[in-house]
Amino acid sequence: MQWWFVLLMVLAALGCGPSLPPSKPLDQLTPLEAQGRQVFVGRCARCHRVDSTSGLNGPGLFGLYRKKYLRNGAPANDDRVTDIIEHGRGMMPAMGNTMDEEQLQALLAYLHTL
Repeated sequence: MQWWFVLLMVLAALGCGPSLPPSKPLDQLTPLEAQGRQVFVGRCARCHRVDSTSGLNGPGLFGLYRKKYLRNGAPANDDRVTDIIEHGRGMMPAMGNTMDEEQLQALLAYLHTL
């Protein structure tokens, strides 16, 4: 067996697989994504990081949609993320009554840039 294959398997087992490319630069956000960033800063940044998968009070959101599954094993798609935002999960409070549909769609657009 090749040494690099063994190293790759060990790194994958340790969770040190290939890193994701960086998020979309802030100066390249569309107006909708920029609006979503403002929603994130105002409502989500206390508990979630955008530049890391390590969390604060909630999980880090870097690469959220660039992975096949969320940390809880659910598919990483708009339906599941919207459900978590609106209804909460675990320690995350339900945010469905705190933002309108336009803010929610802007937030989802921003989360896609991470």
